[in-house]
This record gives sequence, structure tokens and C-alpha cells, in this order.
Amino acid sequence: MIGPRPREADPARLWRLGWLAAVGLTAGAAALTPGVTPTAVWLALGAGAAPALAALLVGRRGGDRVQSLMLVFWAVGGACAAILTGGVSGAMSAWCLAPAAAASTMSAPRRLAEGAALSLIGGAMAALGQLSGLTPAAPTGLLAFLLGLLAVATTGVGLAAGLMLTHRRAGQSAARHFSERRGLETLLDGLPHLAITVTPQGKVRAARGGAPAGIEIEVLLRDGLAAIGVREARLGLNAALGEARQNGAASVTFTPVQAPDRAVTLDLSRITPNLLIGVLRDSTAESAHAAALEQARNDAEGLAAGRARFLANMSHELRTPLNAIMGFSDIMRARMFGALSERYGEYAQLIHESGGHLLDLINDVLDMSKIEAERYELTRETFDARDPTTAAMRLLRVQADAAGVALRGVLPPAELPVEADRRALKQIVLNLVSNALKFTPRGGQVTVTLDGHDGIMELVVADTGVGISPEDLERLGRPYEQAGGADQRSRGTGLGLSLVRAFAQLHGGEMLIESRLGAGTTVSVRLPVLPGPPADVEDDVLDLTRLGPNVVAFHPGRGG
Repeated sequence: MIGPRPREADPARLWRLGWLAAVGLTAGAAALTPGVTPTAVWLALGAGAAPALAALLVGRRGGDRVQSLMLVFWAVGGACAAILTGGVSGAMSAWCLAPAAAASTMSAPRRLAEGAALSLIGGAMAALGQLSGLTPAAPTGLLAFLLGLLAVATTGVGLAAGLMLTHRRAGQSAARHFSERRGLETLLDGLPHLAITVTPQGKVRAARGGAPAGIEIEVLLRDGLAAIGVREARLGLNAALGEARQNGAASVTFTPVQAPDRAVTLDLSRITPNLLIGVLRDSTAESAHAAALEQARNDAEGLAAGRARFLANMSHELRTPLNAIMGFSDIMRARMFGALSERYGEYAQLIHESGGHLLDLINDVLDMSKIEAERYELTRETFDARDPTTAAMRLLRVQADAAGVALRGVLPPAELPVEADRRALKQIVLNLVSNALKFTPRGGQVTVTLDGHDGIMELVVADTGVGISPEDLERLGRPYEQAGGADQRSRGTGLGLSLVRAFAQLHGGEMLIESRLGAGTTVSVRLPVLPGPPADVEDDVLDLTRLGPNVVAFHPGRGG
């Protein structure tokens, strides 16, 4: 089991603890020496111990100002200890170097200058005290030896610890720089292009990365940029160097000497007045790729144009006989030229319904082809949005009756004027309602809601059907995509929702779908087509009984 990484010991803290321990041992030894220890010695030991104790309490807390004040405290304590024990010639004169020793154990190298300056100031204070005769008599004998050993040992250990810390920091910095350099070199060597540093005169100083075909790095480093291009390219290379030096960036494409059938592009950027960086890349493949993309785009446009022409021609060719079929079948259904048997009448009805279904499919495909080719133009006019909505619902009454689904309308009782394409709005309602009927089981309900507010006309078609899975929901709205089972997919082309979305976008609006398996589907179409704010009308029920028994209109709040 791998435990937490042990905390690294703080050398500065260890040195301060050692300083206090040495002062304590010296005080004990001084108490055991023969004779009476002068009071000045005890004061000197206290003056030297006070900065170490304060530094332990402060630790690494505080900012630069606190650390600087601590160095001043070390200087005052060391100078006082030296003055109390005879000045600069006394036993504890080495403590004048206490600020330098303390600074060397700190993490910031700039503290060394502060410590050295304070050490000089402390020494000068001790010298002035001695010259002025203010210092007491210096200790002698064993006591002087103990005090001198204490001063030299503590400051010496501090300076040695500082040197060790400085050496360790230098080693860590060198290792970090080496690691960063190796990482940068690895990154540059793995570049797919060749990165270079070059002077404005064309002399290449360094090159890293993958060289393009026709570029030899040895030649580039030895002879410069002028040696890698053909004779005609050298003028362009020199011009690019001048432009990069003057404007900060330049780019040139040239033919390399070693590969006349290739093309290489040099991108230059200025980083200093006398140094540029550049990237050499093989532009032959890029040019070929660009040409292939252009050719593919032209081919796609040609195919799209051909498809549009084919669909337009086919729609005309199919509509002509289809209209004849529907016309003749309608005559037969009406028995205009005589009676028909019941079976023949049923066949005529099936022929007419199949022809109408086929005509709807042809119209959908033609409309989508026009929209995809950006050739569909809206015919905007001002009309009551309820008219195409009710007309579409009336057309779908028979389908709703056959499916056993209640078709309900929630429409405003007053006129809802819009500026839109009447046929497109009717097509939106037809597609949404027919889709809802297709996915709603017998006994279910499809509700069409029309409303307008804040310049937006909102059409909502909600059903109580089987719902749509998240996977199918992601695909719906794209041309020829369908959901549901095979029997449901066989009833259309998958263009209904895509046409609704396209018509909404042509009007500057949007289509939103909300659905969950087993909980039905709600499709909302929002179009910014209201010429002004809708009229303030009373809640009322619009009479839609003329649409059929399964088409019921109701208004929110009335219960329908």
C-alpha cells in the first residue's frame, strides 16, 4: 500500500531549533563554570535566543515585509549580544553575522543581500559600542571559550546550511530546465513540418522536425535558405526574408533543388529584430488535396443540379398520366357513364386514393429538391392563419376517422392575421397531423393548437401516440429519415418533418420536437410572421363542427 508522501523537513526550522538548543546548552555550561557568571552574559544569551524563538513562531507566515523585519530582529539581537560580551573583539562577535546566516536559510535568494547588509550594520554597531567604552568587560577563560564556540558554531552551521540549500535549489532548477528542454526538443522533433530559426540574411541557426521532400537539413544548416531553392526561387526567398523583418510575417512557396516536382511553403515570423522563426512544409499534398476538394465540390454541385433537373422532369412526366388516372377514376367513382358493380366501384376508389397518395409523394420530393437547391421561393401574403389550418384538418378527417383517432383543434376564436406562404403553412399542418395520426393507436387523440404572441405564430401538434425513441429523435428532421416499424415506414418517404423544418427555416422560424416512448409526441413550429401584436379577444370556442365528428375544437379554460 502506498501511503502519503512524507513531508520534507524545513532546513531553516531545523537550524533555528539547533540555535536555541545550543544557546540552552551554553547557558547550562555557563552556570556550571567556576565563579559568578556576569549578568551581561545572560543578557547576551537572551538577545541571541530571542530572534530564533520569534522566527520559529512566525515560520513561513507573512509576506516579504514580515521576513525583512525578522532579519532586522536577527541583526539587533546579534549586535546586542556582541556588545554585551566585549564588542567586535569579544567572544560573541561572530553573532554579528546572524542576519546573513538567517537569510541564507530562507527560500528567497534575494534575502542574502539584505542579510549581508544587516550583518555589516550589526558589526558597525558593535564596533561603535566598543570604541565608545559602553561595552562591559569581556568574559575570559572557560566562559569566553564557551561563548565563542557557541557564536561560531551557530553562525557557521547557518551559513553552511544556506550554501547547501542554494546548491540544492540550483540543482533542482537545472534539472527542471533540463527536463523542460528535453520535452521541448521531443515536441519539436515530432513536428510534421520543419521548424527553423533563421537570421534576416538567410543563415539558418537551428532546425527541428520533419523535413519536407527535397529539403536536406545538413545543406540547410551549412548553406542557408538560398541553397535549398532553385535559381528562380531564390529571389522570392530573399524577398520573404525582407518582408518578415519589416512587417513581422511573410510566406512564400518555392520549388526545392532536390525535388523539382514538389512545392514547399515557408512561413516566416519575426521574434527579434535579428532573428526569425520559420516553418517549412510540403505544399504539394496540400495543393492536391485542395484540388481534389474543389473537384469534389464541382462534382457534387453537378450531381445536385442533375438531380434537380431529373426530379423536375420526372415530376412533370409523372403528373401528366397521374392526373389522367385520377380524373378517369373519379369519373368511374361518380358513375357518370353508367352503373358499376360494387367491386368495380371499390377498385375505382382504391385507384383514386393510390393516385392521390402518389401525387403527394411526388410533390414532397419536388419541394425538398427545390429547397435543397435553394430554389424554393416563398409566396408571402397576408391571410388568416386559421384558414389553411382548418383546411388541412378537414382533408385529414377521413384519415382520422379510419384510424379511430380524435382530431381536436384549439384555435383562436378571432382572426389571426399572418404574413406567410399559405401553401407552406397548410403543408406544415398536413405533414405534422398525418405523422401524428400514423403513430397514434386507435382511441388516441391528436390536438392542433394555434396561437400568436409577441410577433410569433406558434403551431403545436400533440398526440397521445407511441412516442419516439431517443435514437430516432436524433435522426428525425433530416430528409428521408423515418421512425417506427416497417409498416409505419412504408407509408411515406421520410420527408414530412424535414419539409416542416425547411418551411419553418424559410420563414425565419424553427421546429422543436419533444417526445418520450409511450407518452406521445409534441411538435412545435414557431414562425415570426405576425404583422403586429395579436388582438385581445375573449375566450371562446371556435365552431369547427363542420370538419367532422372526430374533429373537436376547444379553448384552454373551457375544457373543450
